[in-house]
Amino acid sequence: MSTATISATPPPPSAGTSGRTGRLFALTGAIVGVIYGYDTGSISGALVFLSKDFHLTETEKGLVNSILVFGSIVGALIGGKLADALGRKAAMLIVAGSYAVFVALSAAAPNVVVLDAVRFLLGVAIGISIVAAPLYIAESTPARIRGASVAAYQVATVAGIVLTYFVNWGLSGGGHWRWMLGLSAIPAALVLIPLFRLPDTPRWYVLKGRTERAVEVMAMTDPDVDPRAEVAAVGAALAEESGGSARSLLRKPYARAAFFVIGLGFFCQITGINAVTYYSPQIFEEMGFTGNGQNFLLPSFVQLASLAATVLAILIIDRLGRRVVLLCGIGTMVVMLGVLTAVFGSGELHGTMTWVGFGAILLFTAAFNFGFGSLIWVYASEAFPAQLRSTGASVMLTADLVANLLIAQFFPSLMAWAGAARTFAALGVLALAALAFATVTAPETKGRQLEEIQGYWRNGGRWPVAGEPEPVGAAPLGKSAVPPTASS
Repeated sequence: MSTATISATPPPPSAGTSGRTGRLFALTGAIVGVIYGYDTGSISGALVFLSKDFHLTETEKGLVNSILVFGSIVGALIGGKLADALGRKAAMLIVAGSYAVFVALSAAAPNVVVLDAVRFLLGVAIGISIVAAPLYIAESTPARIRGASVAAYQVATVAGIVLTYFVNWGLSGGGHWRWMLGLSAIPAALVLIPLFRLPDTPRWYVLKGRTERAVEVMAMTDPDVDPRAEVAAVGAALAEESGGSARSLLRKPYARAAFFVIGLGFFCQITGINAVTYYSPQIFEEMGFTGNGQNFLLPSFVQLASLAATVLAILIIDRLGRRVVLLCGIGTMVVMLGVLTAVFGSGELHGTMTWVGFGAILLFTAAFNFGFGSLIWVYASEAFPAQLRSTGASVMLTADLVANLLIAQFFPSLMAWAGAARTFAALGVLALAALAFATVTAPETKGRQLEEIQGYWRNGGRWPVAGEPEPVGAAPLGKSAVPPTASS
């Protein structure tokens, strides 16, 4: 590092300041993740009781779930543009405030029409959050721990789902569905306090031409790099891209990346994880767990196992790599769906067979969170360069949510029409297709800088070899350049 560079770089923050900033990032990300998880799972218990209060049919039950997912699709579509235009931080503030307002209104809903309307708006907030939160974390985290940091958001999400099932069980005796839905308004309001104190991400500041601010924040968030050189590299990557529209994803060199993330997002949900999340009390009741609130309590243990699986994924994701974790998770899902097909097809839903079914649900859910659940956020944040990152995340998660919408709306009707055995068999076939897709397309990005990963997609889905000529239209990797906005 030259003397000129040192003198031009703002003084680094003290170790204490850096530590406090890092903890604040972790705290806000964790709280938003917990709230998202809670709001996703709270309807599973509440639906049992509000269905009786509002006299819902099977189709109307599906709509209560799917309307939130439909809102999430809208939110995901606008989330990227919102995060680019207003900033990752502003998007997070909008999310937290919306959570606080809409969960409180859903708890006070006088009828199913009002409930559906409010849940649609809550879904919009959720859609924005699942784009903005991983972006915010990924763009503020050193490369050596980025995988674990983004996956930690999934840990918080699973922790929120665990919490909601225990709350549902505790409140099930009195049928207090309004409390089940409304309790998360409190932490949603509280998380606004640390969010106001945090800066935006260095990459967003570069995107907006605020280079000096980007250098300051880079020094606060990543002690492993020269902040000015890293900001220059980010600016160079931005300058190479022609635009951040969805149309850009369909052109070389990122069409291959778009195909990968869209497919991964769709398979993540179409394999049925949210059938368990949304309808687990009904699934366990059909298995024969009916006494002493077992159908409410057992999902809590399922999600505890999922939490442990997610923590395990975080511990190994930056050591063993993304592909090993992803493929092991999906492979286990395939096996467990086969077991569930056999359990429901046996016609002996009692005794040992019932507990085998419970174990299969537990391992299926844990495997999802170990593989898909932990990796979808990582790949969404890593697959594209800075100027396309939020758009790419929006497209990926829109595919994810479209599949989620199909599961949320049609799973109850499919169970009633085709039976549980055929339903889980169909999910097993889809999981097998997901395993084949991931095996062929998923790259290993462990330890790579976000800008470096561009080279993989430029090179036709192969990591460039030293001495190889650059692909046509590609800029050399590893070269730093001051972006056009640096002098403005």
